[in-house]
Amino acid sequence: MKLDTGPTIVDVEAARERLDGIARVTPVYPSETFSLLAGRDVYLKAENLQRTGAFKIRGAYNRISTMTGAERAAGVVAASAGNHGQAVAWAARETEVSARVYMPQDSPMAKVDATRTYGAEVELVGEFFDDALAAAREEAEATGATFIHAFEDERVIAGQGTCGLELAEQVPEVKTVIIPVGGGGLAAGCAIALHAANPLIRIVGVQAAACAPFAGATEHGFTIAEGIAVKRPGRLTSAILAEHLEAVVTVTDEEISATLLLLLERAKLVVEGAGAAGLAALLAGKVAGEGSVAVLLSGGNIDPSLLITVMRHGLTYAGRYLVVRTRLPDRPGELIKLLQLVASERVNIVSVEHHREGMAISVTETEVELTLGTRDDAHCGVLLTRMRDWGYEIERIR
Repeated sequence: MKLDTGPTIVDVEAARERLDGIARVTPVYPSETFSLLAGRDVYLKAENLQRTGAFKIRGAYNRISTMTGAERAAGVVAASAGNHGQAVAWAARETEVSARVYMPQDSPMAKVDATRTYGAEVELVGEFFDDALAAAREEAEATGATFIHAFEDERVIAGQGTCGLELAEQVPEVKTVIIPVGGGGLAAGCAIALHAANPLIRIVGVQAAACAPFAGATEHGFTIAEGIAVKRPGRLTSAILAEHLEAVVTVTDEEISATLLLLLERAKLVVEGAGAAGLAALLAGKVAGEGSVAVLLSGGNIDPSLLITVMRHGLTYAGRYLVVRTRLPDRPGELIKLLQLVASERVNIVSVEHHREGMAISVTETEVELTLGTRDDAHCGVLLTRMRDWGYEIERIR
């Protein structure tokens, strides 16, 4: 259904009534750790603890619950990078409506499996969200099913806005709110609610640098924040955000990865790439202003295999792993000598690899690659200096 107008605060408040007892009122956690890192009071709105693991249940249920009997009988179709699909599947099951969800081929299996578990049929199509979107629209036109757009729908936007209503009540003193932006449904709905409560509040959107159309990017690449990897902004959401957002900033996958690790380690919160984007922007110094700030952790549906990769990368990025390469005389005792010296610096030796064949080294030498567990970047620097002082030629791999 194409709409010419956006939702109002009245629509958001009506959505809140429909969602009463359906969507969780997710907690807001003040964080001493992140407040110290950011130099201002930081509050985390944990939508990763929402039903289906993300904010999307709010918009999906608000949309499907207002369908007519004839529309329900024809079923629903959706396109999703993962979270919207799960939400549509769950809401359709709760309202006894059949659902089919189209998702990009490389969608995290955790999201694909969850969508199927909630009762929807899942079709994997194309590389990007827009490919799945085109396939879903074709399905809706061919079958008469109702297409549930992830963000370009005023009832979906109104549903997402209930998160903003909660936040305005939970931390009324907050000066800035940071919201991840993909298609813009969450940011649009929350902006309507937040500015109705406080017109002076600053709202900042965050996109992944690899796919940031709201920030003016025209190139689109892979990002671990696949939940906000949308090539083209919505017409309706763009109009709303143009009125309400103070700025849109971008974050790199490295910044997101490091933030995922910090949230897991310090706050004991598991979030996906998109969910960490807002906090990543704050910690990277990309959000201007003073005073308290609330960050929306929009979702927690990260694939376990990706989480392992991100943790390793994040640990390396934070200086917790050091990989070095050096050469040793190929004779007994040389390796153990090196390892004992390294261990004396309170370094954990994770792995040791010998390279003899296929290397441009002397016949009397062997190349050794060490993966070491370190405390931080400063510790890495001290160790590299020590190893060179001991007479080793060191090449840092990462």
